[in-house]
Amino acid sequence: MHEIRLAILRRKNPRYNQDMRLAIAAVLSLCLLPAQEKPKSALDKAAMEAYVRHLLAVMPQVEVKIGDPTPGPASLQRVVVHFSFGTQSQDETFFVSKDGQTIVRGMVYDVNKNPFQEDLDKLKTDLSPSFGTPGAPVVVVMFADFECPACKAEAESMRQNALKTFPKELRVYFKDFPLESIHPWARQAAIAGRCVFRQDPAAFWKYFDWIYAHQSEITPENLKTQVMDFAKGASELDGMQFGRCLDSKATEAEVNENIAQGRALNIHGTPTTFVNGRRLTDSLPWANFEDLINQEMDYQKTAKNAGEKCCEIKIPSALNK
Repeated sequence: MHEIRLAILRRKNPRYNQDMRLAIAAVLSLCLLPAQEKPKSALDKAAMEAYVRHLLAVMPQVEVKIGDPTPGPASLQRVVVHFSFGTQSQDETFFVSKDGQTIVRGMVYDVNKNPFQEDLDKLKTDLSPSFGTPGAPVVVVMFADFECPACKAEAESMRQNALKTFPKELRVYFKDFPLESIHPWARQAAIAGRCVFRQDPAAFWKYFDWIYAHQSEITPENLKTQVMDFAKGASELDGMQFGRCLDSKATEAEVNENIAQGRALNIHGTPTTFVNGRRLTDSLPWANFEDLINQEMDYQKTAKNAGEKCCEIKIPSALNK
């Protein structure tokens, strides 16, 4: 009986009915609202790819591959993005916050380390042709292509001036990085150079000077004849042994190791030269090189975080007593 009277009162009370209608409408409107979108995260590979494609205006034809995140500096995650188009490829590093909401593009530096430490750690100079002073405070590593005109200019400048200007302060290393897509005989010339180096490391620099001096005369068709003529005129070389090395491509794996190292360093053109880890991506006049080397020499007097560490001798503490 009480429930019947309450129902009658509700029907007779217009204010109650209005309130009920408003409440029902509010509930219905909440049900009809679209679900709130989950925030995008740069740690989601699909979201990261879409964002990077838009950010850098990447053409649809370019393949974009997002690497797995790895620990980075300052509580950030390091994500390497690999771009490829045909035979060309390039990597770029991004840093992502742990919640995936913030992306940093560029380099992050630790003031307690050499600013070029990441590249210095990747530069491996063992078993590479070199000239200059072992243990020098400044190390130059040249990634070059024997068919590259800009490499020829830098090579000749470096050979003519480096030891004359810095007889004790500099060590120079050479790394093969043939650009096969545009230079058809560069790889074979690199293999030949390593064949020379394998027989006589000092003779490599004769080959280096010779091939750049004759660069304009060499073609894919005459390369073997040309380098065999060089070997005949080099008293340090056994021509027959050199020919066998060339025909069997015995040193190709060594060239491939240099190329792999260059790719790990994100090298995409030649010459690419490192001065104590500082990357230079074009052929510089010698005056600019000289200024840069002088600055690095002054810096290393106190920093002591680069240069060649090959010749340090540590005496056990027991022997110092």
